[in-house]
Amino acid sequence: MRVMVIGGGGREHAIVWALKKSDKVKEIYCAPGNAGIASLAECVPIGVDRFDELIRFAKEIPIDLVVVGPDDPLADGIVDAFEAENIPIYGPRRNAAEIEGSKIFMKHLLKKYGIPTAQYETFTDYEQALAYLRGQSAPIVIKADGLAAGKGVTVASTMEEAEKALHDMMVAKVFGESGNRVVIEEFLEGQEMSILSFVDGEIVRPMPAAQDHKPVFDGDKGPNTGGMGTYSPLPHIPQSIVDEAVERIIKPTAKALVSEGRPFRGVLFAGLMITKDGPKTIEFNARMGDPEAQVVLPRLETDLVDIILASLNGRLGELDIRWSGEAAVCVILASEGYPGSYPKGREIEGLADAEAQGALIFHAGTASRDGAIVTNGGRVLGVVGRGRGIAEARSRAYEAADAIRFEGKHYRTDIAAKALRG
Repeated sequence: MRVMVIGGGGREHAIVWALKKSDKVKEIYCAPGNAGIASLAECVPIGVDRFDELIRFAKEIPIDLVVVGPDDPLADGIVDAFEAENIPIYGPRRNAAEIEGSKIFMKHLLKKYGIPTAQYETFTDYEQALAYLRGQSAPIVIKADGLAAGKGVTVASTMEEAEKALHDMMVAKVFGESGNRVVIEEFLEGQEMSILSFVDGEIVRPMPAAQDHKPVFDGDKGPNTGGMGTYSPLPHIPQSIVDEAVERIIKPTAKALVSEGRPFRGVLFAGLMITKDGPKTIEFNARMGDPEAQVVLPRLETDLVDIILASLNGRLGELDIRWSGEAAVCVILASEGYPGSYPKGREIEGLADAEAQGALIFHAGTASRDGAIVTNGGRVLGVVGRGRGIAEARSRAYEAADAIRFEGKHYRTDIAAKALRG
């Protein structure tokens, strides 16, 4: 098969890496890809939003299967566009991807079907939102309705912080049109957990649970990012809690989408909080998480192509999907200034040393320049260590992270620390 992956970040590097292991795959193309992906696939300089050019390229090769990584093209209907040209593509159609594209749609869906989530109100008018906010108390959560690269959520610990976040979204338009509508919701206290699932209509095949670290600094301090690191499995969270989340949240959501005429096919990402009242929904995404994919896919023993083809052919429920018992920990190496503005073009050294230690290095924001690998994004690299348990995997991840050098490199030092504390 000739496969094309859409996207150019760490998640897409992990997807390409997993597809490369399949004996069914002859060639892999990635649009647009990055410097790391280029070692596994042919990178094609076409943006993820240029549907006509992507379709033209897919027909010329020809491509047998397209796998979509990022959220924006899914929300904009890339699956619908490729299906109209009879090109096999894996991911949800536009109307199903709205579960990520609009937080308000998601919240209303969960409320309608009685699926556990935080209490909330939605607003399109700034003054009304501000008046409501001033009647609440901190901590409180402010969310831009639309896509914002994982940064459109503020967990405000003070009312001043909450009011600033609301102003930034609705007046200053720091997230553009995504902030035209906002969700103000109660703060949920507990342990976070991410569960990615292969979904085809009402068929749900969950992957092992993972835990992300969104704030940029140690101790969950500082602004939210797209994710500073993650790990899987979660030895400190009972399997019964994971099962409860699947049965009370993920499966009912898949069924609700079918009932609404929006059947979901692809990877459904559930961001959850384990509260004293059980798991509740924080968010849903319509694709693999980044960096969750970087720790879950290395644990996948079943051929990823088999899973995708089974889903496309309506046989997902029949497939035996197997997972490794080993642990994986991903540490994100970020550029100076991230998640704010950051420099690009700084040379990266030590990649070969880190790989020689057995780490998986997934490139998130890199480019090639004059024979060197340089920084080209806020999140630069995902360094994944694997081991018999979290402690071993974590140690290997940090040893490899320390071997990599570029000016301004920063990363959290407490990824997976909660799992060790129990």
